[in-house]
Amino acid sequence: MQNPMTRVLVVDDHPMVAEGIQSILESYSDIEVVGAASGGREAIAQAEDLSPDVILMDLNMPDVGGLSATEIILERRPQIRVLILSMHDSPEYITTALSHGAVGYVLKDVQPEEIKIAIDAVMRGEQYLCTGAAGSLAPRDDRINREALTGREQTILLELAQGKSNKEVALTLDISVRTVETHRKNLKRKLGISSTAGLTRYALEHGVLQGTGRGI
Repeated sequence: MQNPMTRVLVVDDHPMVAEGIQSILESYSDIEVVGAASGGREAIAQAEDLSPDVILMDLNMPDVGGLSATEIILERRPQIRVLILSMHDSPEYITTALSHGAVGYVLKDVQPEEIKIAIDAVMRGEQYLCTGAAGSLAPRDDRINREALTGREQTILLELAQGKSNKEVALTLDISVRTVETHRKNLKRKLGISSTAGLTRYALEHGVLQGTGRGI
């Protein structure tokens, strides 16, 4: 019996990269590339219109970053599997992507057939990390076993790290001050940090602030 077709949306702001990935995927009889987007905003719209099974998502894009796009898409279409395709192999990028709902992470320098392997794995309901990404996380098992930050907690951390008060964060995100205080306590507990200054230092050391405006 023939395998059902897997519908894939490719998201990358570099046309040559997107075309190369599309060409690789179209060589497989059980994959249909249903669309290509060059930015997060376009990806969100196409995910709504096309309802792909899998989205190959770049992280750094000029309008809406890949992490923000992933979070928005999964809020609206939770059945979609988002597979990050990135050149960044640092543990912070990988764990942050997974905390935003991505089910896999593949580095752009992998062999072409590994993209297909990753797609098949996430379609089976598995999480997939390419060898380079998994190796990058290996020395940090103590941190992996700790609770990962949610997408909302990442957002709160970013706001706090910019020196905003609880009230300012609440106004920016249109949530209550009490909610911000709860998130702040959870952040300190999960990260093992006792002060707001420590949260800011963590954000700087782990590249959280670099995500401002472009996604991480």
